[in-house]
Amino acid sequence: MTKYVISSSILSADFTQLGKQIAEAEAAGVDWLHVDVMDGHFVPNITMGPFIVEWCRKASKLPLDVHLMIEKPERYLEAFAKAGASGLTVHVETCPDMHNTLKQIKALGVKAGVVLNPPTPVGVVEPYLVEADLVLVMSVNPGYSGQKFMPEAIDKVAQIRKKLDALGSSAWLEVDGGIDATTLPKMKEAGATAYVAATAIFKNPKGIKEGVRALRSLL
Repeated sequence: MTKYVISSSILSADFTQLGKQIAEAEAAGVDWLHVDVMDGHFVPNITMGPFIVEWCRKASKLPLDVHLMIEKPERYLEAFAKAGASGLTVHVETCPDMHNTLKQIKALGVKAGVVLNPPTPVGVVEPYLVEADLVLVMSVNPGYSGQKFMPEAIDKVAQIRKKLDALGSSAWLEVDGGIDATTLPKMKEAGATAYVAATAIFKNPKGIKEGVRALRSLL
């Protein structure tokens, strides 16, 4: 039986209530906490550093799914691992020596993930699928939460699902961007197994608990 996980992105949380909202999401049954790290260079926004990961680790025992949307991520791998990251996901667009970067991440004792942006073809990530513990397909251009889902990502997920299955890989196939009660079933059908949700959880008009319940009911 396929296992599915919901990774709640704290990018849409109320940071004046971050510890409380993390606890609420955990109690509601999310599986992972997703931390979006942006540097203002690779993406047009600046967000969180290792210290936020450290506080998330103090606030929760859930796995911390850390997505590095930054240039030269290898400079910060150790800092994020020491802060408590359970997994570090890096972009094919920013890692000229991805084999070595994935090796570095695993040497730190954390899961290694690889991610591709909407314009990047599947073929670019294919050489790294055998090494990856997680493959993340972006269904929005990264930088801000609350963006509109890009349906062309569905085919990309389906292509990667076939390639992972052919390799006999147990890697998570994660999707991020515009994931809600409408888009999650489409990604599930395409073969995704991990779903990053930000707005659908932390900005749900009926609250965090209902946001998680609505997504979980579809799995």
